[in-house]
Order: sequence, then structure tokens, then C-alpha cells
Amino acid sequence: MIYSMTGFASATRETPQGALALEIRTVNHRYLDVTFRLEESLRALEPALREAIAAQLGRGKVECRLGLAARQDGEGGLQLNTALVRQLVEMGHLLQEYVSDSRPLSVADILRWPGVVGGAGPTLESLRPVCLELLQDALGELSASRQREGEKLNGFLLERIAQMETIVTGVLPHLPRLIAAYQERLSARLKEAMGNADDERIRQELALFTQKIDVDEELSRLRAHFDEVRRVLDKGGAVGKRLDFLMQELNREANTLGSKSVAVETSQASMELKILIEQMREQIQNIE
Repeated sequence: MIYSMTGFASATRETPQGALALEIRTVNHRYLDVTFRLEESLRALEPALREAIAAQLGRGKVECRLGLAARQDGEGGLQLNTALVRQLVEMGHLLQEYVSDSRPLSVADILRWPGVVGGAGPTLESLRPVCLELLQDALGELSASRQREGEKLNGFLLERIAQMETIVTGVLPHLPRLIAAYQERLSARLKEAMGNADDERIRQELALFTQKIDVDEELSRLRAHFDEVRRVLDKGGAVGKRLDFLMQELNREANTLGSKSVAVETSQASMELKILIEQMREQIQNIE
């Protein structure tokens, strides 16, 4: 089984403190790159969340959002953060010692200060296990999503491999005829250019040029790479980098096939192979 690096998942959970909502989305990336969008009250959970994500994902750019919609109808109604109020008053008195004409904080100023008034706020320790469970739920959904996308990519790659095999198989029977035709044309040109040269010298030149244009080795390597791509896909796991390397090898052989071409058939085959390889390479960038 192969996995796409593109995916999305979300999960929600009702708690006594309010509704937790988590979203996680991933796109392709060379390494694992995790970023968080957390409410300030949940910021201390980032190391634990990061560790849980790294334990399940190997590559990809990951964005994780976690928010809490606190209950407004909790027991006790609004509460005053007396410790924060005390700090604000003390800071106000201290500031007046240094700036004599400063205005002291009014009651309205203090009540508007962030965190002074609120409901019975959630404690981080009570939310930690719930947040981690929520993340595991989302990661499970994300894995299933990436697996489904990976199955589509697997089918796409196998289809392109089959098309390339058809191209190579179609070229093979024509090689003797193409080489013979080229030898005949070359022989006529050599006789014309070399004038009185003996037949042995011409045969040597023909043998040399025939060796240079022989693409049987390239076609054999292409077929070997096709088998390796299938083997890697069948093995599954984190195979993106291995497949990317194989695309480079396939492209090298297709280029050599084109550079050695002495007929329209092999030039056309080289071009079609490179188009299919590029299509595969683009999709492989999304495989973990």
C-alpha cells in the first residue's frame, strides 16, 4: 500500500469545558514539516501533538489547527481572574511612581483587559488527553484518506507502465528492419564518399555505426525498470523517493533511445516514453 501526501481530516469532541475542533491537512513536501495554529490556551500542547504526528507521518507539509469553543453557560457564570486584577493594579501603581501624570486604570479598563473576565476556564491538564485522542481520531481519518488517494496513484502509475511496455514491445520487432535499412543507406553513402575503398573497410565502418545505433540494451534496461517500478509499488510503504529515482533512470534510457534513433519509429517511441515518464514523475511527487 502506498500513501499520498495530500489529505485532509477533521474531528470534534464535546467536553465539559466546551467543543474542541481539530483540523489537519497535508500536502507534498520533501521532508516532514509540521506547523500549528493553536489557541493560546492550548499552546503548551504543541510538543505532544508534534510528537504524535511525527510518529505516524514520514513526509509532507502538515498544518494542524486546534480550537476550543468554551461554554458560556457553565456553572458559576462569569468569573473574575483576581490574580490578574491584582497584577494590573500593582503595575498601575508602579507606573505612576515613574510617570506622575499617568492616569490610573479604571474599573472599565481592568474589565476589558484580556483574561480578566471569563467563565470557568478549562485547565490544560484536563484537556491534554482529550486533545491527543482527538488528534489520533483525525490521524486515522487522514491515513484512510491518504490511502485512498494512494490507491488511485498506484493505478495511475501501473497504467502508465503498461502503456510504456506496449511502446517498447511495439518497437522491438522493427529493430532488425530499421537497422538493415539504415545500413543499406549508410553503405551507399560510404561507397560514394570513400570511392575506391575496399569492401572490408566499408564493412568495418558499418559495424562501427551499427554498434552506435543499437538500442537493444536501452530497451532491455527500460523493461527492467518497469519491473522494478511494479516491485516497489507492490512492496508499498514510503516509496516516493525510490520511485522518483526510477523516473530519472527511465528518462535517461528514453533520452538515449532518442539520441541513437535512426528512424521515425524509434524517435516517436522515445518522445511518447518521455511524455509518460513526466506524467508519472509529477504524480510521484505526491507519494510519501
